[in-house]
Amino acid sequence: MRAAVAVAQSATDPIGCLVVRDEPEPTPEPGWVRVKVRAASLTQHDLWTLRGVGHPAERIPMILGCEAAGETDDGRRVLVHGVIADPDAGGGDETLDPDREILSERHPGAFAQFVAVPARNVVALPDGVSFEQGACLPITWGTAYRMLFTRAGVRAGDRVLVQGGAGGVGSAACWLASRAGARVYATARTPQKRAYAEAMGAIAVEPDARMPERVDVVVDTIGEATWKHSLRCLRPGGTIVLCGATSGGSPDPELLRVFYQQLRVIGSTACTLVELKAMLRLIGELGPLPSGMVDRVLPLASIHDGFRALASGEHLGKIVVTP
Repeated sequence: MRAAVAVAQSATDPIGCLVVRDEPEPTPEPGWVRVKVRAASLTQHDLWTLRGVGHPAERIPMILGCEAAGETDDGRRVLVHGVIADPDAGGGDETLDPDREILSERHPGAFAQFVAVPARNVVALPDGVSFEQGACLPITWGTAYRMLFTRAGVRAGDRVLVQGGAGGVGSAACWLASRAGARVYATARTPQKRAYAEAMGAIAVEPDARMPERVDVVVDTIGEATWKHSLRCLRPGGTIVLCGATSGGSPDPELLRVFYQQLRVIGSTACTLVELKAMLRLIGELGPLPSGMVDRVLPLASIHDGFRALASGEHLGKIVVTP
């Protein structure tokens, strides 16, 4: 089968470390299932692996791709949930399992014609959701859902700021929070990106702009570049929930501000299977999904073009490949 494989790692040329080549088809181990991949989406997790961040060199080569949609061997249309872990080991939350894996960390990922995952990690693709849309839901949209509703406890009427509202997680957070009744602001770097964030339900503002009001919750996927702005936009007692640090991970923490204004800083990674299913139910109530959630769909052979767009930020929402 054809697959996109990380054959090396480089901080300076990560995309050059990715090769599309023939690989053996997976043979599911007991309790696992094989999925014929119809669509898979690109994530920052894949770029981190190619850069050598958080992925040991001894696990290279590795087929990348941590979220997908496709069909099982018995014909079911499914989402592939990329968190491979034991809920019991995480106290009921598999994302807290110390031995947690995001698909492609220890097992071959979804940028391939077939992928094998535990049987519990396939979830029915909802009616009316395309494979391309479905490929964006398990990790990217699931991350946004967990950040908003589990970690930050967003409710109707809350004020939410999304840092980077035109990216994958950011645009998902804009849509989910606004549809759930929150007033959502979103930063974005260009007029085109701000227009996109508004189409996803947010009031768009420029980065570092003075906000019209303090917010209850900040959703931050960017990290160092937005940290000071995130802190200063919060009301006293407000919450920052953080799922990434694409701009760097060592900002001035401004601890005086944090303790004096009693701010909460919460980390978040991916989502549980329970949360994914809850999000799918919510989407069923709030839908249909926005047509613009997928920026482009590329053949697997053109995956390098997709990663160049992802790495440069020249995209709106998600980039998807089809094997």
